[in-house]
Amino acid sequence: MSSSTTHTSTIGAIGAPSRRNTELALLAFAVVIPVFAYANVGLAIDGSLPAGLLGYGLGLGLLAGVAHIVVRRFAPYADPLLLPIATLLNGMGLVIIWRLDQSERLQQLAKSQYGSFSPDAPNQLMYSAIGIALFVGVLMLLKDHRILQRYTYISMVGSLILLLLPLVPGLGMNVFGAKIWISIGGFSIQPGEFAKIVIAVFFAGYLMVKRDALALASRRFMGLYLPRGRDLGPIIVVWVMSILILVFETDLGTSLLFFGMFVVMLYVATERTSWIVFGLLMSAVGAVGVASFEPHVQSRVQAWLDPMHEYLLSRQGVGGHSEQAMQALWAFGSGGVLGTGLGQGHSDLIKFAANSDFVLATFGEELGLAGIMAILLMYGLIAERGLRTALAARDPFGKLLAAGLSGAFAIQVFVVAGGVMGLIPLTGMTMPFLAYGGSSVIANWALIGILIRISDTARRPAPAPAPSPDAEMTQVVRP
Repeated sequence: MSSSTTHTSTIGAIGAPSRRNTELALLAFAVVIPVFAYANVGLAIDGSLPAGLLGYGLGLGLLAGVAHIVVRRFAPYADPLLLPIATLLNGMGLVIIWRLDQSERLQQLAKSQYGSFSPDAPNQLMYSAIGIALFVGVLMLLKDHRILQRYTYISMVGSLILLLLPLVPGLGMNVFGAKIWISIGGFSIQPGEFAKIVIAVFFAGYLMVKRDALALASRRFMGLYLPRGRDLGPIIVVWVMSILILVFETDLGTSLLFFGMFVVMLYVATERTSWIVFGLLMSAVGAVGVASFEPHVQSRVQAWLDPMHEYLLSRQGVGGHSEQAMQALWAFGSGGVLGTGLGQGHSDLIKFAANSDFVLATFGEELGLAGIMAILLMYGLIAERGLRTALAARDPFGKLLAAGLSGAFAIQVFVVAGGVMGLIPLTGMTMPFLAYGGSSVIANWALIGILIRISDTARRPAPAPAPSPDAEMTQVVRP
């Protein structure tokens, strides 16, 4: 008879891989691709490499490297795709903005209207650095996203203040008919970009507490579970708020964004399809109602229904009509499948909006259908990784917050891309990371930071149970 003795002890949970090296490899591509595009633009414009190529590459690489080091240190288990995709989009946006700065047509237009020309690319690079600094601050200071739940109603007050700031006399600015900007010390800020993050915190905290009551249904009609009358209050309040934004600020994009985000989070919290149906019906009723008496909204709808008519009236000098919607469609058409090539398009005919509201038309002309599909795929990946984070989150507040932020990001991409491509009326919002604008790029870097914090908490392996000091060895005797 032979015997062998096996000793067993408590074994901790196997740690999940951090995937930081994967993120670093993807970041390298996210920096190299915009640098290559930058060189391509310079060669297309004047046949030589741009003088600032080295500085641009080092600057973008330094910003990406700092962000990666902070993620590696403070969020080691975060999703490895969010940071590289955001960096790539931000880098390509900088390239296109610089490419439009080289347009002689835009330079002459600026000199005729303002007396001088100031390039936008250096400002956008500065805004990107501020955005990544805020991204770093979010990861370093927000150790646990559940802390935000304590500020549920404070965030509600904060979001209302941000939304009302553009209506304050002497502070708000009316830009092309929309009152969504404020001016502080010579800088213009769009508070709505930051309000979408703050109000998502309120929605997540509120719905986490009220989700059981909102999930109750009183009757079933045509396959839908209808909510009780007294539970319709929250969606009516948010609907009224979005209508007021549309009426007083004439901002179709922000009103659609906030109401759509709330309906998405309401569906995630209750799993009731009826809320989606009610949300779509109420948004349609509100938009049609406001469009019936608000001239700014009517002009956007008219430009959507008949862009060629608006273009001809604008060329004839008839005031109040825009030619940009038709020019954007021409830009997409001239781009074809593979595009005209970086630096070889004519989207500067859209004038100053070519690098902000209509930046997607610039990409569509110079990168073609293939380039647009690649960009939309990257946006879709950010939304998908955010929703995956929501599914993996262990706490209901984190689930709702990640779903809300991902939904807000996806809705903003949809309303901007849909408006530029003629699918829906133009909203005046900016394409995240691609378009020129400090408020947009800074706020979206903060949004990515919060999603990375939630994903780190969701993917972090559970701690191994502490071994018991009284554990005894188990002796197994085998023949």
